Amino acid sequence: NGSSENGSSGNEDAVSQSNADQRRLPTQFPPATATSDPVRLKCREMLLNSLRFENSNCSDACAPLEELADELEEYIYKEFKNTDMRYKNRIRSRIANLKDAKNPNLRRNFLCGAIAPQRLASMTAEEMASDEIKKLRDKFLKESINDAQLAVNQGTKTDGLKCGKCKKRNCTYNQLQTRSADEPMTTFVLCNECGN
Repeated sequence: NGSSENGSSGNEDAVSQSNADQRRLPTQFPPATATSDPVRLKCREMLLNSLRFENSNCSDACAPLEELADELEEYIYKEFKNTDMRYKNRIRSRIANLKDAKNPNLRRNFLCGAIAPQRLASMTAEEMASDEIKKLRDKFLKESINDAQLAVNQGTKTDGLKCGKCKKRNCTYNQLQTRSADEPMTTFVLCNECGN
């Protein structure tokens, strides 16, 4: 009798070990809720396909791809609480960014757990952009700031005009033809003290 109890215990250990092997990697995310909504199910399927895009290396994923797709969809749904156009647009945005061949780091970081589903669900387009796009945006921002600063410096300095806001006489003015040729030129005055 004692040996049969040990034998059944050995079988239970083998079964539990087998179950542990089937679970693959542990996930730090709570399980996604089951849904029967056809729109949500289709969105989960499309998110899953975007994670499998172009034979991406899924072996280093921190959780099964189905689970990651379900979690991502769940967090997006929690934000909007329905499947309206905003929800669908957010799903489309995530799919496009995850499939972007020029931005493989986003998909890789999501798969390995560096970006959690909750975080990816709420990221802006700027945050999801590839490093190349971020550098271009920074370059354009710096150029536009320089252009704006140059525009401020252009003009004629004068102490003959008084600022209506701060009452100081440190101003710059420009005259431009903004209307038809038979109208007088328009004078633009900028206070160098307060920016008014």
